[in-house]
Amino acid sequence: MKTEKGIAILGSTGSIGRSSLEVIARFPGRFAVRYLTAHRNLALLQEQIRQVRPRGVVVLEEANASKVRAFVNGAVEVLSGEEGLREVVTREDVDVVISSLVGFAGLKPTLWGLEAGKRIALANKETLVVGGELIMDLVRARGLELLPVDSEHSAILQCLQGEEIGSVKRLLLTASGGPFLNVPKSSFDSLTPEQALNHPTWNMGNKITIDSATLMNKGLEVIEAHWLFGLPADSIDVVIHPQSIIHSMVEFADGSVKAQLGAPDMKLPIQYALTFPERPASMYSRLAITAIGTMTFHEPDLEKFRCLALAYEALSAGGTAPAVLNAANEVAVGLFLERRIPFSAIPVLIEEALGAHDVRRGADLEDLVEVDRETREFVRNSIGVSWRS
Repeated sequence: MKTEKGIAILGSTGSIGRSSLEVIARFPGRFAVRYLTAHRNLALLQEQIRQVRPRGVVVLEEANASKVRAFVNGAVEVLSGEEGLREVVTREDVDVVISSLVGFAGLKPTLWGLEAGKRIALANKETLVVGGELIMDLVRARGLELLPVDSEHSAILQCLQGEEIGSVKRLLLTASGGPFLNVPKSSFDSLTPEQALNHPTWNMGNKITIDSATLMNKGLEVIEAHWLFGLPADSIDVVIHPQSIIHSMVEFADGSVKAQLGAPDMKLPIQYALTFPERPASMYSRLAITAIGTMTFHEPDLEKFRCLALAYEALSAGGTAPAVLNAANEVAVGLFLERRIPFSAIPVLIEEALGAHDVRRGADLEDLVEVDRETREFVRNSIGVSWRS
């Protein structure tokens, strides 16, 4: 009888991937890392191969895969590209897929893993933003396991245990507010990538950190929460909570509110997704209630943080609108990091892309890929001359 659960970590060199390896190391005999995937951080991937000795790895680009093959010298199978991702997430020796690729790239492997009946520990919010209907129809039709790793959605899942979803009045997603919470909007034109990447609480990858600075990260989470928990947009609120102690809350029909609290450490939601519905002991940092002091809460400024408002608008429009939102945002964030546009231009480009798009209903995977491609091309072609470097 198989005792260990085999795990494939998509994006093992990112922040979630690294934390996942720490979590798994605490459960010898229960979990075993079978496959790792990475993009360009070959040095860290090679170190991870030494440490966990997976059966195989996937490297996105074939040229980099060849370098890894030379390093492992036949000791580990090395695959490349989308074909490699599809191969490892569907193999029989994989029980759980930790989907932590960044952006649209996570959609296809997550879908392939679900189709193969794997438990998905989802840290890629863009998967549900772009393909929520497609993914959740499959999950519900086949009774599959898709568990959130985002701290906010993990918090909601924890608050809902033992509750009927019909008794929920609203979800309250907490947000730190990012590095520009107290920076006036009039300064947004002059903000630099270095300033935007200086997050006050979380240590995340570049793209996610910029999304936190614009509050697009929270907008994507609103859309993700809609698909995960089946509530409409007007029942999902965002609350600014700079201390990041309460990870989210659920308000019930009787007026009671449940909150999940914890130290700002992603290892706890990762462990919860891997071991659900159990809650084994951990050695992670503990929340010292008496040391918290004051916790504050206030509404987000939707005029200042226009990206959050655009996410609500895309969710309301439905169909392929969220896919456009996501693709336009990914391109705009990349342009900002390349210093080709100012910080203030990110929501402008997203709004232009949404306005130019004719929403499609009932999109399949091929439709979503096409919309993603068209939107990226639109945004790249729409950069004004004054924004070019």
